[in-house]
Amino acid sequence: MSEIPRETSRHLIEPTAQALKSAKTRSRLIEATIRCLVKYSYANTTTPKVAEEAGLSRGAMLHHFENGRQLMQATLVELHHKRLRAFRRGVGTLNDDARTLLRSYWEQLLSPKFIAFQELANAARTDKELAATLEPVRKEFNERWHDLAIELFPQWSKDPHAFKIALALTHNTLEGMALNRLTFGIDEEEIELVLDHLEKVILDLRPA
Repeated sequence: MSEIPRETSRHLIEPTAQALKSAKTRSRLIEATIRCLVKYSYANTTTPKVAEEAGLSRGAMLHHFENGRQLMQATLVELHHKRLRAFRRGVGTLNDDARTLLRSYWEQLLSPKFIAFQELANAARTDKELAATLEPVRKEFNERWHDLAIELFPQWSKDPHAFKIALALTHNTLEGMALNRLTFGIDEEEIELVLDHLEKVILDLRPA
């Protein structure tokens, strides 16, 4: 078999300038969608608003996403990856301790990414097509979050049952509290009290 010339081989594996430009524009549109979801809500986020937020024409946007539904689905998937990356970065900068899991997760729930994700999650309740995209994304998030947590805190592998409880307490308590915070249902002092108490509960569950 004849050898593929080095220059030809390089072009086969390297993305073209056009492909890079297209990916950059798609990313720009998704970031603009996230900002619009936070500023206007899902119900009031339209393709013209997204195009304006991205600094692009609506025609340029439609070249990458045929309609708003495709854009929302792509945004939902990207938010999933962003949340996991944020969690990994947050934990990676702190000490290897169970309480790190709690504080790092809370920090990423304060970001606009969580607000945008919840806007889409709430809309999926009555939007079957969006729900069909959300369900596998949510399942993958939970699985990868569990795997990432056990990777970062291997000592918990000694007691899988306790680890499952610790994750469930962290996930449900913090996300519920973050939602209450968005609707002004809890103040910062109460948040700190809950975080401190939850930290003690999780530490009590930690394997010796």
